[in-house]
Formats: sequence, C-alpha cells, structure tokens
Amino acid sequence: MTRSARLLLGTTKGAFVLTPDGKGWSVSGPHCDGWCINHVIGDPDSGMVWAGGGGDWPGAGVWRSADGEAWELSKLSNGQIDEWAASDPETAAFFNWEPVEVPFEDLKAVWSLHHAHGVLYAGTNPATLLSSRDGGKTWERNAALDGHPSRESWNPGAAGLVLHTLLSDPGHADKLWLGISAAGVFATEDGGNSWERRNRLSNDTLCTEHHHPAAPRNGETGHCVHNMQRGPGDLLYQQNHHGTYRSTDGGRTWSDITAGLPSTFGFPIAVHPQDPDTIWVLPLNGDAAGRFPPDASAAVWKSTDGGETWKAKRDGLPQGACFFTVLRQAMATDAAAGVYFGTNSGSVFASFDEGESWSEIARHLPTILSVETLSLW
Repeated sequence: MTRSARLLLGTTKGAFVLTPDGKGWSVSGPHCDGWCINHVIGDPDSGMVWAGGGGDWPGAGVWRSADGEAWELSKLSNGQIDEWAASDPETAAFFNWEPVEVPFEDLKAVWSLHHAHGVLYAGTNPATLLSSRDGGKTWERNAALDGHPSRESWNPGAAGLVLHTLLSDPGHADKLWLGISAAGVFATEDGGNSWERRNRLSNDTLCTEHHHPAAPRNGETGHCVHNMQRGPGDLLYQQNHHGTYRSTDGGRTWSDITAGLPSTFGFPIAVHPQDPDTIWVLPLNGDAAGRFPPDASAAVWKSTDGGETWKAKRDGLPQGACFFTVLRQAMATDAAAGVYFGTNSGSVFASFDEGESWSEIARHLPTILSVETLSLW
C-alpha cells in the first residue's frame, strides 16, 4: 500500500519524525532539546515544520525546522531554568544558558499549532491565541479572545486551561474555530476581531441531565471539548468529555452522535480527507475508570454515515490486557486516507485501508502527545 506521508510526533521527550523507507519506518529524534512537545505540524508547500511545547522548567516556545533535522527555537516565555540560572552563574554555565528576551510572561506551554493562509497560529496554556506572520519568528496575541466577556467563567480541565484545537476554512481566511478545555468551542468570521462561543445543542438532541460536571446540560454540549475536526464548508465534528457531536452549521448547533459507541468518553477524532461522512474515534472506558479501551481491548470505531452508525475495527490491534490511552491530538489522516494514532505507551499504529485493519509501525517511543502527517519531501 502506498505510504505518502511522513509522521510528525510530539512526545514528552521531544519531537520525532517517522519516514517510510521501503522496509518499514525509520525514526528520527528526539529533536527540540528533549522538550515536552505537545504538537508538531508541517507545511506541505514549503516543507517547514513547527513544534510547540514547553512547561514549568523551560517555559513556552515554538521550534521550527526547514528539514526536520536542524531546529531553531522561538522562546515565548521564561521558565524555572531562566529564573534559577539568572541568579546563579554556576548553573548558567552548567546549562550553557544565556538570557533571551521573551515577548510574554504568563504562558506555561504551547499546546497546539495551525498554519493557514500564510499565518502560523499557536494555542497555549493558559488559553491564549497567538499568531505569527513570519513563520514563527515573532508572535502577537489575540486581544479579542483575551478579553472575551465569558473569560472569567472558563474553568481549566485536568491538563489546565488549554487552547488545544485550531481549525481554519481553506476558502475563507477570516474564519477560524478554537477548542478550549474547559470553555468550549469558539469561532470567528472576521479574522479574530470578535469571537462567538458555540456550544449549543441542536433541537434534535435530547439533553439528559448528568451529575458529571463536564456532561451536557442547559442546552449545551458541555464545555470540555477534547478535540475537533472539520469537513467541507461548515461541517464540524467534536469529541467531547461526555460524547461525540456533529455540527453542520459551523458549530452554532451540535447534534449528539454518540449512540452506538461503547462509551461517552474519548479524546481524538479523525475525518476522511475525501469523504466527510467517514470518521474515526477511539473510545476509552471513562475519565475515572482508567482511561483505557473498554474491556482492555483496543478498537477504532468507524462511521461511514456521519455518526449515524458505528462499527468497531479491531484487526491488528491488541485484544485483552490493553491499557494504553490515545490523547486528543494523537490521531491523524494523510491525503491517501491513511489513518494513524499514537499511544501513551509509545506505540504508533497505522491503517492503509481506511481503518479496516491496523499494524504497529513504531514502538518504545516516549508518551505520544500528538500525531500529524506531512507529504513526503
């Protein structure tokens, strides 16, 4: 089967690049000085690759590379190492540390990246939208999102108040969608000058009250969106903390398409690049039940009718004694409808028949936080 893409992986120990080599997949990494890298993306036109991450120790930053091998850092905020080394010459010498002027003080880490219409976007923790018009060298923050009237009501999820999903419309540069845990879905149609919060359930969805704080209530999906993907036009899919949803109107209303899945909890969702009615999710047993596949048997659940019905695809996946987790940004597709996901146990699985069967193409990597694809250079 044709393998048309490299895989870009963000892990807890740096960025990795997986390349098909005729016999299997070669592994390059870790890159980015071993930083915790939450998301890696590439631009198929230029071949540029960006990796966003950081944490308490290094601060926040975005790395960039023209070839996936040599990387340069745009540091966005300082971390504990900077405070320590600035006051201790011996520590500075040990870490070969030199002071760098940073543009922001309050950012803990970069969580997501997106490139569209010549602009590189970054979502951070705490939830802030940054943009760069020079390929990631310099950055500015979106004032309208920072000052959104609802901001004081936003509550952090387990990973913090993170802006983890960024989507754009190829035909309309002014349209963007964001996913924030736990504030929900936000959209702009004026290039980020204003933002509309879009969490309302559609009239065709029954909203049963639940005790769980992330569950749908009061006519809304629940604000802890885990991941969001889009099809053509205003078609969106959302994997939520408490269900899977579809919107045909750009997120203004959401219909529950969870029926038929083994649980209401999971992180990633992927959409077929040519057939927007074909989607894949990887349900887990629950947020407080271990966050592993139901019955400890892995399955990717596939729908070919936009979530009306679902079927479990298990061929090639571990059945029994399987306790891995697949995180929100750790599933992706390529242009040839290859489907990939990475696990917190360091494995990467791939399907080259639209999710019908799977094979493990890499193992023993660090915890995988994100998977994206990039056409072969």
